[in-house]
Amino acid sequence: MSTGSGRARRAWRVRGGALGAVLALTAGLLAGTGGPSAPQARALTPPLTMTADDLPTWQTNGIVYALAEANGVVYVGGTFSTVRPPGAASGTQEVPAANFVALDAATGAPVDCDLSFTVGSGTATVRSLAVSPDGQTLYAGGTFGSVNGVGASSVAAFDLGEGCARLPFPVAANGIVRAIEASDERVYLGGDFTQLNGTARARFGAVDTAGAVQGWRADGDEIGKAIALTPDGEHVILGGDFFEINGADSHALAVVDADTGANVRTYPLPFIESRSTVQDLVVDANGFYTANEGTGGFDGRIALDLETFDQKWRDTCLGATQAVAVHDEVLYSGHHAHDCSSMGAFPNQARYHLLAQSVHDPELLGWFPNTNDGLGEQLGPRVMTVAGEHPTDDREFMWVGGGFTTVNGQPQWGLTRFATGPDTGAPTVPEAHAASPAADRVDVTWAPSLDLDDSLLTYRVYRNGGSQPVHTVEGSSLPWRKPQLTWSDPDVAAGETHSYRLTATDGAGNTSALSPPVSVTVASGGQPYADAVLADDPVIFWNYDETAGNFASDASGNGGNGIHRGGPQRGTTPPAVPGPAAAAVGYDGTDSYTYSDRAYAGMTRYTVETWFNTTTTRGGKLIGMGDRILELSSRRDHNVYMLNDGRLTFGVYTNTYRTITSAQSFNDGEWHHVAASVGANGMRLYVDGEQVAANGVVTAARSVSGYWRTGGDSLSGWPNRPASDYFAGRQDATAIYPAQLSAARVAAHHDAASIPTDTVTALAPTADTYVNGAAVNANHGTHQQLAVRGTPAYESYLAFDLPEAPPGQVLKAAALRVRVSNDAAAGSLDDFSVRPITGAWTETGTTYATRPALGAEVLGTLSAPAALGGAHSVPLDLGTVEGALGGTFDVALTGTGTDSLWLWADEAAAAGNRPQLLLTFGAP
Repeated sequence: MSTGSGRARRAWRVRGGALGAVLALTAGLLAGTGGPSAPQARALTPPLTMTADDLPTWQTNGIVYALAEANGVVYVGGTFSTVRPPGAASGTQEVPAANFVALDAATGAPVDCDLSFTVGSGTATVRSLAVSPDGQTLYAGGTFGSVNGVGASSVAAFDLGEGCARLPFPVAANGIVRAIEASDERVYLGGDFTQLNGTARARFGAVDTAGAVQGWRADGDEIGKAIALTPDGEHVILGGDFFEINGADSHALAVVDADTGANVRTYPLPFIESRSTVQDLVVDANGFYTANEGTGGFDGRIALDLETFDQKWRDTCLGATQAVAVHDEVLYSGHHAHDCSSMGAFPNQARYHLLAQSVHDPELLGWFPNTNDGLGEQLGPRVMTVAGEHPTDDREFMWVGGGFTTVNGQPQWGLTRFATGPDTGAPTVPEAHAASPAADRVDVTWAPSLDLDDSLLTYRVYRNGGSQPVHTVEGSSLPWRKPQLTWSDPDVAAGETHSYRLTATDGAGNTSALSPPVSVTVASGGQPYADAVLADDPVIFWNYDETAGNFASDASGNGGNGIHRGGPQRGTTPPAVPGPAAAAVGYDGTDSYTYSDRAYAGMTRYTVETWFNTTTTRGGKLIGMGDRILELSSRRDHNVYMLNDGRLTFGVYTNTYRTITSAQSFNDGEWHHVAASVGANGMRLYVDGEQVAANGVVTAARSVSGYWRTGGDSLSGWPNRPASDYFAGRQDATAIYPAQLSAARVAAHHDAASIPTDTVTALAPTADTYVNGAAVNANHGTHQQLAVRGTPAYESYLAFDLPEAPPGQVLKAAALRVRVSNDAAAGSLDDFSVRPITGAWTETGTTYATRPALGAEVLGTLSAPAALGGAHSVPLDLGTVEGALGGTFDVALTGTGTDSLWLWADEAAAAGNRPQLLLTFGAP
C-alpha cells in the first residue's frame, strides 16, 4: 500500500554496519543536496505540493516493487542485486544489495539496514513493505526463502530500533505476498497464497504481531494486490484481481471489517469492469483511492467516500495505473497514461508516467515529471510513498520506484524522488510573433511556456530592447494545451518598426531566458485578404508568417492555438498572400505538419480553405481532422488531399467514404487557393475561386471531435489514397469556418489576395561573401554560407541593386532577411550589426587582407539569432535605404562577441534559404 504523510513515525536513528563503506562516498556525491530548513514549495500552482525537479537518488539495477518509510528512512524492496550512486552508469560503482536497501529520505543515499533476501531456486523478490504504526517494526513480504541466510517463507519482520535486527515472526505463506498493512494488533497480508502457517487463507489473511494466524477471514478467489486501513482502524480495504470476497460478488475492490474480515461493502461487476484490477490503494482523511490496471479496460483512478464507501469521482485515462500516493490533498499517481481524451485532456500519444490530481476533482493538475517504460513489463513506475518528518530537513519527499531507467530524460534506474521545495526549474522560453494586421496596430502573440510543476505562469513583454516590461499578464498552459496569448501594443504609429521579447516566470520566481526578438513595421492601411477572412468568423486562421520555432500564430481571435511539428520550414517566400513580412510554411512530405492543440467538436457543417504550391507527384493531405496530435490519427475525417497526379479530393465519412475530386491537376508549382465545404448546399470543392466538384446529397458531416491538421496525417482507407500521406510543398493562409461559406464568399477570399496593398519587393544579392581573420588571404565567394563573429574576426558582405519606387508610391519599410544555417553551431546568442560598406569589394576577389572599409553607422541589429534554420528580418534605417533607391546598396554584417553565426548565402541550394532585401512600397 502507498501511504499518506500523516502516519506515526519512529524516533530517528542512523545506524552503522555493512553499508558504512559506501556512506563516505555518498556524502561526497550528495554534498549540498537537501539540508535543514529547506524552503517549502508554496509557490507551486495550487494545490500542487511537490516540485517536478527530480533529486539525486541512489539507483538499483533492477525493478523496485515496494517502498515503506519511517521517520526519515525509506525502505526499498524489489528484484535487484546492486545499488549505485546517482549519475553512475549501469555496471559502475555498484554495491551489492540483495533485493533490499534502506536510503535516507532527504539525501537519497544508503543508511545501514543490511538485509539480504534470497531464495533457493528462481528469483527472489521483495514485493511488499510496511511499517508498524509506532514506527518500530518493518514487515516484508514477497518471494524469498531466507533473510541474511536464515530461513523465511515469504514473510519476515525486523526491529527498526535495533539495526534492522530480525524479529521472531513465524509466518509462512505458500505463495507470493504482494501486500502488507499493519495496525497495532494485526498484520494484514494479501497475495497469491492459499495458506498461512498451514491454515487455509485464500489470498488475504491476518496474523497478530507475534505471527499467530487470526480468525480474520476475507477469502478471495483470485490474487490480492493491495490492502489499506481506514483512518479509524475499523475497516480494511482490499484490492486485487478477485471476483469474489467471502463468496460474495465483488470484483477487484471490497471493504471488510478490521476485526472479523466480514464484508462491509462489495463492488459487483460492472463497478470495476471485468478486465480491470486494483493494483494499489491509498487512504487519507478525505477518502480512499484506487490504482486500476485494465487489459483493454479501465486504467484510471477512483476516489471513494470513507463513510458511505460510494464513488466520489473516477478518471478514465488509459495507461495501467500501478501506484497512488497522497500528499496534502493531492493524489499523485504512477502509470503509463497515453490517452486522457475522455477527460478532456491529451489524446492518444507518447506516455506520461506521473500525474497529479486534487483528491476532490479528477481534473489533471500541472505536474509532469516523467520516466520511461524501462525494464520488465515496461510499466514504468510501480510504487510510490511519501516521506517526511526528517530530523535535519523539514521538507517532505515523494519517492517513486519501478522499472524505469530514465527520469526527466536523464539516466536513473529504479528509484527517484521529489520534494516540497525548492522549485528550481525555470519555464521554457516563450515563442512569439509580432504582426500589424491593420493600420496603426501591432499584435504580439505568443505560445505559452511549459513548466513541469507550474501551469500558471507570468509573462512579461519587453519592447525595443528595454529593460522594463511594457505588459505583464498571467496565463495557464499544459503540455498538450497551450492557448496562445495576445497583446496589442497601444503606442505605435504607421511606418514605425518595433521589436519585442518575452520572459515567463513561475510561482517560485524562476524566469526563462528572453525569447528571440520579433520585429514588425506598423502598417498604414488594412490587409484586404485578412479582412475578408476575419469577416466570416473563422475558428482558426494560420498565416504562417513566423520565421522560426514551432509556434503557429492564430489570427482568428477565437482562443488561438497552433503548433508546428516535424520541423517544417518557416518564413518561406514568396507567400501566396502578399503583405509586409508575409511568409509561408514549407512541408517536407515526410513527417512535418501543423496541428491545433485544442479539440473541435460538432462541426457538421463547415468550410476549410488554404493556399498551396507544389510540384509533388506523390500527393498528400493538405488539411483534415484527426484524433491525435503527436502521432498518426486512427480516426480521420474532413479531409482535403492531393492525389498522385495533382488532382484534389475532398471527403467526409458518413458510415462510408463520400468524396469529390477535381478534374484538373494543380501540382504545377504555382500558388492555388482551395476551399472545401459541406452544408445545406451539399459538398463543394473550389479551386482559385471556382467550383471544381460537388455532391448535392451529403448536406452534413458526422459529428466528431478532433484536432485540425495541415501538412499531413494518415489517409489509411480513404479512396485513391496517394503514395504519401504527407504533403511536400508550401501552404499559406489556412482558415477553418464553422459554417458553409457561399460560392460568392469563397471567390471574394480568393480575389482579396490580389487587391492592391503595400507590396513587398524581395531582392536577391548580386554578390555576397565572407572573410576570415584566421585565413587572411582566403576568398569564400563561392561558399554556401556566410559567417560573422567579432573575435576571432569574421565579416560578411552583401550587395543589392535597388529599384526606383513605383510611381505614386514611397518606400515604407526595408529589412534584410537572412536564415541561420542548420549546422550544429550555426546559431548565436550575440548581437550583430548591419553597417554600410564604403569601400570597393568583389565577391570573388575579397579576402580579409583586402576587406572593404565600413561606415560607422549601424543600420540595423540582428539580435540573438540562435534557432537553427530560423529566418530573421532585420529592419534597416529607412532613410539610408531610401537614398540608395535606383542604385547599389552594399552592407556588412559585423559582430563584437565570440559566438560565431553562420548564415545561408546566395549560393545555398534551397532558394528559401538565401538572403533577401525586403522593400515595402505603398501609397504615401
